Amino acid sequence: MPNLDPVVARLNVPVEALEFYGRDKAKFDLFHPFFRELLQNNKTDSKGKLILVTAINPTPAGEGKTTTSIGLGDALNRLGKSVAICLREPSLGPCFGVKGGAIGGGRARLYPAAEINLHFTGDFHAITTAHNLIAAVLDNALHHQTLGRVNPKKITWRRVMDMNDRALRHIAIGLGGAGEGVMRESGFDITAASEIMALLCLAHDQNDLRQRLDRIVLGWQEDHPLTVKDLNVTGALMALLKDALKPNLVQTEEGTPVIIHGGPFGNIAHGCNSLMATKTALSLADWVVTEAGFGADLGAEKFFNIKCRTGALQPACAVVVATVRALKYNGGVSADQLGVENVPALEYGMANLIRHCTNIEQFGVPVVVALNRFDTDTDTEIETLQAWCRRNRVSAVVCRHFTLGGEGALDLAEKVMAKVDEGGFFKPLYPDSLSLLDKIEVVCKRIYHADEVEFSANVRDSAARFEKAGYGALPVCIAKTQYSFSDDPKKLGAPKGFTMRIQELRLSAGAGFVVAIMQNIALMPGLPIVPASGSIDLDPEGNITGIR
Repeated sequence: MPNLDPVVARLNVPVEALEFYGRDKAKFDLFHPFFRELLQNNKTDSKGKLILVTAINPTPAGEGKTTTSIGLGDALNRLGKSVAICLREPSLGPCFGVKGGAIGGGRARLYPAAEINLHFTGDFHAITTAHNLIAAVLDNALHHQTLGRVNPKKITWRRVMDMNDRALRHIAIGLGGAGEGVMRESGFDITAASEIMALLCLAHDQNDLRQRLDRIVLGWQEDHPLTVKDLNVTGALMALLKDALKPNLVQTEEGTPVIIHGGPFGNIAHGCNSLMATKTALSLADWVVTEAGFGADLGAEKFFNIKCRTGALQPACAVVVATVRALKYNGGVSADQLGVENVPALEYGMANLIRHCTNIEQFGVPVVVALNRFDTDTDTEIETLQAWCRRNRVSAVVCRHFTLGGEGALDLAEKVMAKVDEGGFFKPLYPDSLSLLDKIEVVCKRIYHADEVEFSANVRDSAARFEKAGYGALPVCIAKTQYSFSDDPKKLGAPKGFTMRIQELRLSAGAGFVVAIMQNIALMPGLPIVPASGSIDLDPEGNITGIR
């Protein structure tokens, strides 16, 4: 059982600045003078080169984005570089549902795998409790009318739990009579969709976290926002989040340091690990590998336009993960035929890859394609894909980190370092000064390549109300299907000639963005017919088994 001692030595972190959870995981004690100085004196962006790992649109075939992040970090480590990997924490809901765990695969995995996938260090539980404390105090205030006259129908704050449970998406609360609270409609979201999760991951430090909690908007009193500050509960929230705001330290199976912290959704939120973890990693390592949720149209766009804007980060390179199997799926091949050679479908599906690459180039960030090779890929398909990338002036590298570990990603690491040396000129896609609707239109037309953008009357009213209340300078976070550039999950590849229809705007004032919601977006996922939980067990020796 490997312990963290070599990892701690590699990062040059004082042992007394860590809080150990056993011997194989720890937290950075941000209240220790070592880390306090890093965060307060803004020394955290002075050293490392930040590499983003993103991907084409996800498919049932799997692309291996987290696996590639780990493999690239291991490869840089093998090359003698000072490196840290920064990832999100897995959610229990997908772990027990369809997706399974989120710690990589094959020989590019995190350790300790089962613990990371399950309760880990309790961060998700703390965020869940903090979110629901707000809900309880808010409903108590409504019951006792201590907030004055507030229309319960104008309350937007819901409850959360870290589980896929579709039955709780829409509920009625306060049933049973006058003593049971104010009766109103509400519901549950999954913890990864909590605004507290998002704002914790965008907070610069403890003081910034407090201010963001104060700013959370819970509903509206006519055109005036009702905030957490009005409830006088922020101090209790800070107490609950005391340990959750501290980044976690683990390692890959090859011993590369991994800082894993936070787990916001990649559509309703920005889908990246915490800013505190990323900035701390940049101060401790020369190379920092991180990732963003879903495909580049969601995760990378939000990484650039939200996280980098908030944290003044300067990404040095982006890696787009693609597979022959996923590109054939985008080319129209059914999931059960992806192991059969099909060059025409591969060529048709490559448009998805190139669109993602050209999108990233709009931000001024150099791009490398990681071709995550599967055993079913034929030499002809690999050669076709590489030739197609060369014709489109895209740097592509075949990777075998799943089977070979860091050794299988050495070529990728070399190509990434070369691209970083070439340099880039990162800039967000739009300025703060644009109106909210104009920002949405920029993303829809320049990233999704929509012809038109339609806003419902409700969306226009919400945008006007948010801007009147002083939230117009916030970036936008678009919630749409992850499977397509469009709002239709069946439109694969690189669709053209479509209209994006914005149905709702939600204000995440604490996190610092406005969410634009398209059709069929669920903030509380459901379980499949056969949940993955059916295969998970504890063996007689105390080992957790069966997590995908």
